Parts: sequence; C-alpha cells; structure tokens
Amino acid sequence: MAEGPRYRVAFRRRREGKTDYQQRRGLVLSGLPRMVIRASLRSISVQLIKAEVGGDKVIVSAHSKELAKKYGWQGGGGNLPAAYLTGLLCGYKAAASGVKEAVLDLGLHAPTKGSRVFATLKGALEAGLMIPHNEDKLPDEKRVQGLHVAEYAKQLSSTPDSYKKRFAEQLSRGLRPEEITEHFSQVKQNFSSALQKVGAPEKRKEGEKPPKEEVEKKKKPRRRIVAAEKPAKPRVKRQKEPDKMEEKK
Repeated sequence: MAEGPRYRVAFRRRREGKTDYQQRRGLVLSGLPRMVIRASLRSISVQLIKAEVGGDKVIVSAHSKELAKKYGWQGGGGNLPAAYLTGLLCGYKAAASGVKEAVLDLGLHAPTKGSRVFATLKGALEAGLMIPHNEDKLPDEKRVQGLHVAEYAKQLSSTPDSYKKRFAEQLSRGLRPEEITEHFSQVKQNFSSALQKVGAPEKRKEGEKPPKEEVEKKKKPRRRIVAAEKPAKPRVKRQKEPDKMEEKK
C-alpha cells in the first residue's frame, strides 16, 4: 500500500472494486436514468436507476432468473442468449413505466466487443429504449441466438463424459444444447406477446386491500371553501364641524 503525506485513501466501494466514481459522476450529470448491467457466471441483472438527493431510486429491474420462472427459458442464465432476453425484458418494462432514454452503466466491467453486457444492451435497444452506443460493440445475431453454444456442444458430443459434465444443468431441464437456437427463437416469439402486458396492474385477490399508492390516487382532492367577501361600504366624507370660537363671535 502506498504511503506518504500526499496519499489519499480511495473510497470503500472503489477499494472493493464495486464503483468507479469518476464514471458514475459523468453518468449522473447526464440527467438520464442509468441502465446498470451486472453479470456473473450464472446470472444477469439489469436495473434502470435514477439518481436523487436522498439516494438512488430503482425504476425497473430484470433478472435472468425471471426467464426460467415466467417465460420457459431452459438454457443457462449467464450466457449470451440469456443476456439478450434479460435486456429485452428490461426494455419492455421501461417502456411500460414511461422511460424512453437511458445511459449505459457498465460499472467495472471491461467494455469487450460482443460481450454479455453488450448483448444485454442489444436486447434493450430492440425493445425501443434509446441508449447512446457504438454499433461495433454489439454481438452479431448468430451469437445472440446461441449458435456458438450449439457448435461447441456438437464438438463435445464425441466425448460423452465431458458433454454431460459441461451441460448438466441444461440437460436436467430437458434442453439439449444443440437445439438452443430453436429454443431461443421459440421463447422470444412467446416472449414478445407476454412482455406487452408487463407493467399492467395485477388483479387482486378477493378481500385483499389495494396498495396505499392506489388509494391515494383515487382520493378526490379537497375543495377549498373560501368565504364570500362582503361588499365594501361606501366611504362617507364627514363634514367639518364649525369652530366653537367662531360661534361665540
């Protein structure tokens, strides 16, 4: 660790490798919501965040786990096709919330050409979200559809042990990795019709109370009763009384 009287300790989140404060400052000053993309080996998460004085406010969010739970995705949660579909999901949610523009926040992810973060960006762009970007950074359509995964699976099929070990999770869900492109197209086709309903209010169960925000919206504004002003009385000019000394004279 550096030492000396001029050395300044970095902020805690910068030391932990979580926040690039110089980049964050420029994104916040843009005045647009930040599309925050974070990727791990098994999942992709996307959030649209607006910076406020009291702290960051999450407008909408999407996670690759939603693809399997709600839309029948059987592939991995951290690959390129899942990243693209997660970005598409976040873009549709943003449209339902009235958000049309955003800026990309990669955090400490390296801006590698054709990576998962740019596959997520491509999905959000296709959903109609306007984000400044470079077209050269986006992955091509074949990789987004998972063609590289299918070709790699065909190569490993000659060694069954390696094949089963590498794709054990997908095989347990009933998906052969060689068929991932067809599965991607099918999920995306069903995906778009389902995403049009994203953001619609969910039906409440019988006897369930509505949320507080909904009750406040339905309340009628209070009418302010103003008392009628009384008409002003005409001002009568009083006559000057004669001086008593003059009367004596």
